[in-house]
This record gives sequence, C-alpha cells and structure tokens, in this order.
Amino acid sequence: MMPQQNVTIIGAGLAGSLLSIYLARRGISVTVFEARGDMRNERVEAGRSINLALSDRGIAALREVGMDAFMLSEAVPMRGRMIHSPISEQKLLPYSGREGEYINSVSRSGLNIALMNEAEKYPNVSFIFGERCTDFDTATGEASFASGRTFRGDTVIATDGAGSPVRQAMQQQIADFDFSSRFLDHGYKELHIPPGPDGSFLLEKNALHIWPRHRFMMIALPNHDGSFTCTLFLAHKGGNPSGSEGVPEPGFDRLTDAAAVLDFFTREFPDAVPLMPTLVEDFFTNPTGQLGTIKCWPWNAGGNALLLGDSAHAIVPFYGQGMNCAFEDVRVLDTLIGNAGTPDWGAIFTEYGQLRKVNTDAIADLAEVNFYEMRDRVADPIFQRKRELETRLEQTFPDYFSKYSMVTFREDMPYSEAHRRGNAQDELLMNICSSVDDVSKLDLNEVAEHLRQLEM
Repeated sequence: MMPQQNVTIIGAGLAGSLLSIYLARRGISVTVFEARGDMRNERVEAGRSINLALSDRGIAALREVGMDAFMLSEAVPMRGRMIHSPISEQKLLPYSGREGEYINSVSRSGLNIALMNEAEKYPNVSFIFGERCTDFDTATGEASFASGRTFRGDTVIATDGAGSPVRQAMQQQIADFDFSSRFLDHGYKELHIPPGPDGSFLLEKNALHIWPRHRFMMIALPNHDGSFTCTLFLAHKGGNPSGSEGVPEPGFDRLTDAAAVLDFFTREFPDAVPLMPTLVEDFFTNPTGQLGTIKCWPWNAGGNALLLGDSAHAIVPFYGQGMNCAFEDVRVLDTLIGNAGTPDWGAIFTEYGQLRKVNTDAIADLAEVNFYEMRDRVADPIFQRKRELETRLEQTFPDYFSKYSMVTFREDMPYSEAHRRGNAQDELLMNICSSVDDVSKLDLNEVAEHLRQLEM
C-alpha cells in the first residue's frame, strides 16, 4: 500500500481536474488551487468557451476513470471536414475510411464541470477557488498565492496553462531552464451560429465545417443543442494590396466597424452570414485570442514540482490535440506512479519527461503545420485527391493509417512515430496524386506496396 501522499495541483482546468481523479484513485490526498472562481457557479467568459475535439487519446484517459461513455453521450460526432467554397459549394472529406473512426465535439466547460464533479466524489480531493498562484520556491516546494497564503505538500503538479506562474518561477530559479515561445501572426475570434427551429442544425450536424481562404479561415463545430461554435482565424494585421484587383489582405486591424465586418463576411463566407444573426455583436464583444506554441525544459524541479499539459507544452489548436495530449500526459504519469510503488517523485518526474518531451514536441510541430493545411491545402484539388486515396486505402487495407488517423485514432502510437511515418506517407501520396486526375484509376495494391517500402 502506497504511503499517504499529499499532492498540490495548481490549476483546475481540464488536465488538473482529470489528474485529481487519477491521483485520488490511488489514495493520494489532493488539493487543487484555481485562480478563477468555481465555473459551476459563474457564467463562462464570452469568447473563451471554444468547444473541443475529443478523440481516441483523450477518450482512453477518460475510459480509465469511467467517464468516457458519459462524455460521449454529451458529444456530437464529426465524421469529416465539410469544405465550404467561396461560391457556397460544399464537399465532405472524411477523416477516416474505417467505420467508427471520428472525432467528437464537446463543450470545454461542460467537460471541465463533469470532471470537477467526479473528482469531488472522492473525500481525499478538495478544490480551493479564487486562489491565484503568484510564486513557487523550487528548493522548498512551497507555493505562494495572491491572498498571502502559502502551501506545501509532498509535491506540486502545475496544470496552470500556457501562462503558468510555476513555470515562470522555474525559469527564474533553474539556471539551465530552456524556454521558447512562437506566436502565429494570426489570432482567433469566437462567433456563433444559433440552432434552428426546435433545436435543429442549420449546417450538416456530423462534420467540422471549414471555410478555407488561403490567408485566413473560419471553422464551425457542432454543439449538442443544435448551435455551432464558429472561430475565425485571421492575421492580426492586414497586408498591402495584392493581385490585379489591388484588394488589401484582411486583418483584425481592418475590421473596425460593423460595415467592414459585414462586407468582409458577406464577401468571404456568403453561406454562413445568413446563419449568424449576432455576427456583429459577437465580433465586437468577444476578445481576439493569441495562437502560440510553448516549449520548455526541464519540466521538473527535482521532486518538488512538475509541469504538465499546456504549462509544459502549449500548442496551437489545429490538430485538435491540445486536450487529448494533456489527457495522455495524465495517463502516462499515472502509469509511472502505479509502477513506482513507494513514490520517488524526482525519479517519476524525470522518467515522465523523458517519455513525453519527444512526443509533445512532435504534436506541437504537427499542429502548426496543420494550420496551413486547413487554411490553404484542403481546398487544393491535389490534396482532396490525396484524402480520397487515403480513404480508399484505409477501406481496403486494415494495416494502413493516414497521418491524421495515426495522430487521432491510434492512442497506442506515440506522436513522434506518427509524425515520422505520416510525413513520409504524405510526401509519397501527394506526388502520386499530382500526376493523376482520378484516384479511382490507381492500382491500390501498387500504392500500398510503395507505402510499405517506406517502412523498410
């Protein structure tokens, strides 16, 4: 039996709340500090409630604590990307050629609340809200809070997001701490399509909708109530006029009044505008978010602290893996704790970092590249032929997985391996599809043999 341990978690978001459940199941006493108030008693901040894509890695973590079926019952399956052209034509690109492989649109706040409610069923878990961590002493393991309170357990696990105060303290106190942040020139704005009569869906329900426009894009994810959460991804600053028509490249800095917003949306997303009655209000009410990648090392301060989730490796949202990756973090850490018997937090955290760093770097790179794929390439006929070919291959050969499928539907495959194999496959298939107009005429056995040779 593991000796009684007291773990402090900083941050009651998705990763911190799930982690508290895992630790409590092992008999560990858990205190979770959260800077904000209890979201179960407060209105979710406008423009920050983007729904999330729950896929196999995240589902696997929820399954281990018995929450997978409940959350999937509250989710909307998305079986592919619905591409909306500038002239309002639509084309569905399935995520997979195999039956039962799809991603799920879930409410961020709904999932977070469900995790907190589940955690509080354990008597050894307590949440303390309205306590913002301001500092952390890597030598003593003591966390300090804005209220003047200090707290120290056997160890601290920081799940306090991309702006983590614990990570910032580690940067200042660990001499060889390596930190990098890279922000896109683009930001994001959350918008809304309400449900139709009687809660009906005004767009295809079981798809992630994308309006790719090369320099920018909009996406829409379905919600359980028939609405869609839309997100515009656009440069912060517009560019100089380009092309023969001399039209300035759009940016958030150019959309400064209702007329400019309506003109831009009517021109670029004509089929969406009639479905967005509060477009102008939402645009000026909701904040413009930043999009960035954070990498750092080391993730631990001896046995006194560990960075987990976004505090260690924030990524852009374009592979839908931020939450799924953080949930996988929790699952891996729990396995190491279980294997350890008597916990040596320093040894556990060191092994955890060695296992996870290469994989979180890989998904961070994949996510950034996928931004340009979603924005630019999904409308490219060659790319669309590649996706059709991948679907045919997955339908025909059970052992073939596209890069997207390896990342999204193979929780048994490390992100780093999916990255390596997927990039090699993509290059080969794009070359093949650039030389044909109809992939149905290709010999699938011949293509599959070329793919197998990549692994030799």
